[in-house]
Amino acid sequence: MKIELLNVRIFISKNTVVTDAIGNRRNEWKPFYTCYATVSGEAGKEQTDAGMVVDDSSIDFTIRWCKKAAEIDSTHFRVEFNGELYNIAAVDHMNYRRKSIKLSCEKVRR
Repeated sequence: MKIELLNVRIFISKNTVVTDAIGNRRNEWKPFYTCYATVSGEAGKEQTDAGMVVDDSSIDFTIRWCKKAAEIDSTHFRVEFNGELYNIAAVDHMNYRRKSIKLSCEKVRR
């Protein structure tokens, strides 16, 4: 892996369940990991859904492997990049060589 290609900073958040003082539970996104990544596979399209224009962008991030990054899965984590949020659709461990991890993401609809 060429280090000079890791040129953008991304923030990975983890979804956790938080219980307040009276026992109510709610989901909350907490910072989990921040690193540099290579951005590839930027593909975007806009669709009209129920009279609204919806942005269905997808993007791939490749990050270096480490123990903390190896914990990332597609159900409990999301990526923040350039002020936009992306849900992780798939995690590719690149043949389990412990060199890099590829995160295939989709833009969050707000």
